[in-house]
Amino acid sequence: MRRFRRRHPRIAFAIRSFVIFSATFGAAYGFVTGSRSENSGYDPNAFAVGASFLFALACLGLATLSMRLRFVNKRLRTLAAHNETLIDRNWELKEAEERARSLFEQQGDLIVLRDQQGRIIFANEAYCALAGQARGALVGTRFDFDVLEQGDSARESSGTRVHDQKIATPLGPRWIAWREGLVRLDAGEPAQLQSVGRDVTDRTESERALSDARDRADAASRAKSRFLAMASHEIRNPLNGIIGMSALLLDTILTPEQATYARAVKSSGEALTALIEELLDYSKIEAGKLDLEQRPFTLPTLIEEITELLAPRAQAKNLEIAAYVDECLPLELIGDAARLRQVLLNLAGNAIKFTAHGGVALIVEPGIWPNEISFLVRDTGIGIAPEAQARIFREFEQADEAVARTYGGTGLGLAISERIVKRMGGRIALQSEPGKGSTFEVAIPLAPSQGSAGHAALPTPDLNGKSILLVAGGIEASLIARRLERWGGQTCLVADAAVAEALLPERAWHAVLIDRALGPVVADHLAEAARAHATQRLVLLTPSSRHDKISPSFTGYLVKPLRTASLAARLAQAPEIASPDLAPEPTTETRTLAKTTTGLSVLVAEDNEINALLMRSLLTKLGHRLVIAVHGEAALESWLAASSAGTPYDLVLMDIQMPQLDGIAATRRIRAHETGTGGRHTPILALTANTLVEDRYACFEAGMDGFLIKPLDREKLDEALAGLAAARHLAV
Repeated sequence: MRRFRRRHPRIAFAIRSFVIFSATFGAAYGFVTGSRSENSGYDPNAFAVGASFLFALACLGLATLSMRLRFVNKRLRTLAAHNETLIDRNWELKEAEERARSLFEQQGDLIVLRDQQGRIIFANEAYCALAGQARGALVGTRFDFDVLEQGDSARESSGTRVHDQKIATPLGPRWIAWREGLVRLDAGEPAQLQSVGRDVTDRTESERALSDARDRADAASRAKSRFLAMASHEIRNPLNGIIGMSALLLDTILTPEQATYARAVKSSGEALTALIEELLDYSKIEAGKLDLEQRPFTLPTLIEEITELLAPRAQAKNLEIAAYVDECLPLELIGDAARLRQVLLNLAGNAIKFTAHGGVALIVEPGIWPNEISFLVRDTGIGIAPEAQARIFREFEQADEAVARTYGGTGLGLAISERIVKRMGGRIALQSEPGKGSTFEVAIPLAPSQGSAGHAALPTPDLNGKSILLVAGGIEASLIARRLERWGGQTCLVADAAVAEALLPERAWHAVLIDRALGPVVADHLAEAARAHATQRLVLLTPSSRHDKISPSFTGYLVKPLRTASLAARLAQAPEIASPDLAPEPTTETRTLAKTTTGLSVLVAEDNEINALLMRSLLTKLGHRLVIAVHGEAALESWLAASSAGTPYDLVLMDIQMPQLDGIAATRRIRAHETGTGGRHTPILALTANTLVEDRYACFEAGMDGFLIKPLDREKLDEALAGLAAARHLAV
């Protein structure tokens, strides 16, 4: 019935009106007719009651209908408000849909939806524009771009596939970064493939350009390294001859003028060698190839070796150089001792160069952080102006042009030192005042070695309650006094000889230390006066060699710069025991005999005539027998002939770069022959002007036992040959 009323409202209204009218008319007609009948038993009272009852029922019906109408109106108002809300929501949804569609259409990313068969369901304007077709032509097709190059592909945890493609378009080849994933728009409907692509052509081209530039830079860096290595080799070879021959020339009888010229040649060659070393170090740092070793080393030994190495240079300028290592520091540390030595040598060498009076001190103390070691290099030189301190660590920079003209140098030393220190995790600082000297502080974290606790500390004398008179002035005297006080000695430091002589009768002195810098006559006179007051030990501090004449009043002497162990041993000796340092030197005949008896049979492979002549002269002077081979093939043939004859060489000095057969290949053949025949292992040392790490690795990989760097150091050559000779005699 409700469905009929909704479909035919007019017919339903007509039927409803007819039924109501019929019922009303029938009831009224029946009531009137019945009331007029003679037999109706009409009673006015009953009629009034009935009429009243019917009227009450009608009123009740009207009231009920009125209440229902009010309820219906209220519901209608509620429905109207709800309908308005739904209309607003529907409008908002349509607006959001329009915004989303506009966003999809207007953004530059490519958006495309495909069904399970790969047909396009939706494509935005960017996709259509790149494809060069209208949307209507694309929807329902399996259109896809031609792939020119496929990049790397990856899949995220959400299942989204990410990959790059180079595609062909009407606008030309383009790189697109795609993100593809399955989406389900309606429940119950199959999932659709949504692809969102972004044009990354510019980024990709930039990355490829950067990659190509990086490759070209790496190639240029390698070419620069090869060029520097080649240039170093070509420069070091003649330098080897210049320095070596000038050293040999200085060993001959020369006039004073000739000796001056020869020393100038040798000094110039050494300066050029130092410049080459700085340039090579700088190129390694620039290329990022500065590798640090982590090996245990003894701290006091390293510091004292540095001061002893620089002592001749300082003493030639009448300067003092001294070192002090705090006793609370670990004896053995872990780090790159070679690079640390390079930094400290550079700083201390600069201090000597820029100091005309006074001295240089190298002090090692604990740093402000755990496991940090502070190295202080102090001098009494010209100082550095505040405005120059900010640029002193830059490449090719010096304090000012006047300093550069006066003292020379390239300005690379401090820049290299700063980079090495930073590479080691430390810092370098400078405090200076013009005319009052400078202090460079290098603070580096260096952990103690695990075996440091097992190493015994340096022996220290028991000086508690003992008086020591130190007659000396200068920068080293204060460090010696500081050391003696740490050992418990009651140290009296006096710089004036007359004051010291007046103090001698005041007490019994356990030891008197007199500096030769006061003057030989003054020192000898003070020693004579001190004999009656310091009967246990009377020590002379002297920078001279042991061949100088020493007054018999002294019980011994110590060579400056002082070693801590030597000072401790001297003060701990029994009274009146002559110093072992005063033992006579072996005579020239004895040394020559010793060298002759320990002479080695050496094969030298060297293609440079001057270097070959230098090696012949050096080895002959050292008492060794040698054979010269001008290239690798000749060296190999000579070695094979000597081995076959039963007179093998004790040592082979092999140049790396030679014609026909280089030193690396010749060494490999020698090692292969030894392995195949089970012959004796022949020590082979490389003679090389190349200092790069790769060259050293190549030497060791070929089977060499070590290498000597050109320009050849006579002392290092003598030391290497002496060690080899000692090992040979021990084996015999």
